[in-house]
Amino acid sequence: MAKIRVIVADDHPFVVIGVRASLALHEGIEVVGDANGPQSLIRLLEATPCDVLVTDLTMPEAGTPAEDGLRLMRRIRQTWPAIRIIVLTGVTNAAILRSIMTDGVAGVLNKTGSMDELAAAVRTVGYGRPYVSKSILVTLAEAGSEASEMTAMPRLSPRETEVLGLFVSGLSISEIARRLDRNVRTVSRQKRDAMVKLGVSNDPGLFAFIRAHGMA
Repeated sequence: MAKIRVIVADDHPFVVIGVRASLALHEGIEVVGDANGPQSLIRLLEATPCDVLVTDLTMPEAGTPAEDGLRLMRRIRQTWPAIRIIVLTGVTNAAILRSIMTDGVAGVLNKTGSMDELAAAVRTVGYGRPYVSKSILVTLAEAGSEASEMTAMPRLSPRETEVLGLFVSGLSISEIARRLDRNVRTVSRQKRDAMVKLGVSNDPGLFAFIRAHGMA
């Protein structure tokens, strides 16, 4: 029986090393290449046939317009529909995880999980079946019944979208207020209201959500 060919993509070298070492222990699985960002991943996929892609959700590349997050996943699915995608992520936000699961990827695993589970996931999706790690399912269950439903992207007001765009570009609330000629309290409230709609409670979660959804 032919081996399942795997490409690994992550911007953290130690993750790539760990995934490679773990999968090398399992018969029937062969890692045929690795990448450290969206651009190098696309080039590798163009040159190297594979069956399963194990990738982080976000791999920032400074100074490049490369797609990232869910946009990158969609491009890969459209260009290489036969490749099964496993997202290996440290994201714990239920809204982001729900979006990943409903966006056509074959598997979702938590980076803190066992590497033995990764091998099982590769085999499962390699044979055409979906795989979601138990820790991801627990996160979604704890988020409430809404997390198990296929919900649309929360709708932000134009002003909320404008504030978030400036905030993730690096401007402070005070700088945004000056830029938009608004009261600081108004801008702060619009940012807070947007975060509530997106289901995030802090700035790191906000950045992760926006990057995952390609809203930056």
